[in-house]
Amino acid sequence: VQLQASGGGLVQAGGSLRLSCTASGRTLSMYTIAWFRQAPGKEREFVGGISRTAISTYYADSVKGRFTISRDNAKNTAYLQMNSLKPEDTAVYYCAARTTAWNPRINEYNYWGQGTQVTVSS
Repeated sequence: VQLQASGGGLVQAGGSLRLSCTASGRTLSMYTIAWFRQAPGKEREFVGGISRTAISTYYADSVKGRFTISRDNAKNTAYLQMNSLKPEDTAVYYCAARTTAWNPRINEYNYWGQGTQVTVSS
C-alpha cells in the first residue's frame, strides 16, 4: 500500500487543521492506521491510531482531547483532525499502516506516507 499524507500548513495557536492520509494500491480497510510526528531535533513520536473498522482509537496524552482520528474506508482515507493547536504541535506529521492491531512503536509499522508539515505560530 502507498500512503499520501496531506493537509499540513501554517496556522495560529488555537486554530485547527485536518490532515488526510490517502491509500492507494490496497484497500485501507486492511490496515490499522497511526499518525506520528517529528519536530526538529526530536525523535518521531506516536500521536494516535485507529483500528481497521474505526471501533477503537488511541491517542498520546499530549494530544488527547484536542486531536481526533477518523477514517472513511470507502474513500480509502484516514484523517487527523487537530483542534486547539499549540506551538509545540509544530512538526512533520506522518501516517503509517500495519495489517495487525495498533501499536505505538514506530518500528511496528511497515508502510509510511511522506509526511506533511504543520507549523503553529504563537
